[in-house]
Amino acid sequence: MRAAYAAHGAELYRLALRSLRDPAAAEDAVQETFLRAWRARSTHDPARGSLRTWLFGIARHVVVDAQRARAARPWLSQLADHETLQEGAEGRDRLDPVLRRILVEEALRRLGEDHRTALVETYLADRPYPEVAARLGVPESTLRSRVFYGLKALRVVMEEMEVAS
Repeated sequence: MRAAYAAHGAELYRLALRSLRDPAAAEDAVQETFLRAWRARSTHDPARGSLRTWLFGIARHVVVDAQRARAARPWLSQLADHETLQEGAEGRDRLDPVLRRILVEEALRRLGEDHRTALVETYLADRPYPEVAARLGVPESTLRSRVFYGLKALRVVMEEMEVAS
């Protein structure tokens, strides 16, 4: 657990801080994340996802729980000014894109090199098919096939990771 904290604790703290906008609450969220991870350590399956992905999933639930707890105690909102509350609401919107990026990165790692390269170059780098095909030294039709089948494989991987809807 110490190694996991050393490797991912700071990142989890930043995620919680962006969402909760309160350093103390973010520290509590990280502590709760590792406590839940410790209690559920026997359920982690490295074949389904990396430790990092698993911890971020737990952290997401901890942050949502913390936000719900705040909503259940409206008297706490009287202790903060309107700007602080507004910043907290904006922070909630930032959690999902960060988590999504992490999950997509993990899913891409599980694809074959050809499919991963085709998807990264065409979708993430937003390069045109003819340019990517020339760079890879394959016909454009081959690249299009790799992208098509890469997207199908990515969908399957994300379903296996239980993140696809």
